[in-house]
Amino acid sequence: MNSAAILWLAGAVPVFLAAASATRSYVSNGIPLVLAGSLMLYCVGNLMMVKLMRESGLGVAISASSVAQLILINIIAFAVFQERPPVTQLIGMGLGLVGFVLMVWPAAKG
Repeated sequence: MNSAAILWLAGAVPVFLAAASATRSYVSNGIPLVLAGSLMLYCVGNLMMVKLMRESGLGVAISASSVAQLILINIIAFAVFQERPPVTQLIGMGLGLVGFVLMVWPAAKG
């Protein structure tokens, strides 16, 4: 993954985290404006993902974004919304992180 792709990933993931958090907030309070803001954030995040896909390819872009979001949104769910994932889900997150590291590991030049 090149440095431009990492920058786009670093920009897209917080946008998706904000969108997911806003959606969770909407579930709690039911304010339509919160839902509209969440949908706008998802649109911006997807536009950023298009650029990320151009930089790194579809497989790496989606996988990297998915795993980063998976882990970080669970941290937010735990810290902000007091949700507690079961052990099996924690193991799945750990395996996802291992898979992500293996995907972006620099290939040996031969």
